[in-house]
Amino acid sequence: MSEKKLIIYTDGASRGNPGTGGYGAILKWGGVEKELSQGYRLTTNNRMELMAVIAALEALHKKHLHITIYSDSQYVVRAVQEGWLKNWIANNFKGGKKNKDLWLRYHQLAQQHHIRFVWVKGHSANHHNNRCDELATAAADAPDLLVDEGYEKDRLSEG
Repeated sequence: MSEKKLIIYTDGASRGNPGTGGYGAILKWGGVEKELSQGYRLTTNNRMELMAVIAALEALHKKHLHITIYSDSQYVVRAVQEGWLKNWIANNFKGGKKNKDLWLRYHQLAQQHHIRFVWVKGHSANHHNNRCDELATAAADAPDLLVDEGYEKDRLSEG
């Protein structure tokens, strides 16, 4: 009997960079699909790309799952697959590396699972990636947006 694998598709969007933003994610387990999305009043595209992954992982109730995450964000995929994140953590994000709060949150979640990332071309023929884009942009355009506290706190400290 083969173990079921969890498939996750993710996308992030922002209206301006920075601007209002949102993420979308689809979790697929066997024949079951669950969609997640949320919007923020001020954020960046890269933060929303990463937040989509985090939200999907935080929605899980089991640990030690074999997960494949499909993302059109080279920033997210390459940071994990090419070891950038390990270096950033080892150097405490020295040199002004952005999104430390979210990367550390992702890293903690990732320790609980076996994760493989796959980059997909955005806005192409991948139905699930396109659906995540729809979820992300609708969330960015929705009323009652949340505050991206990590982004706004960093922005205040820079100014």
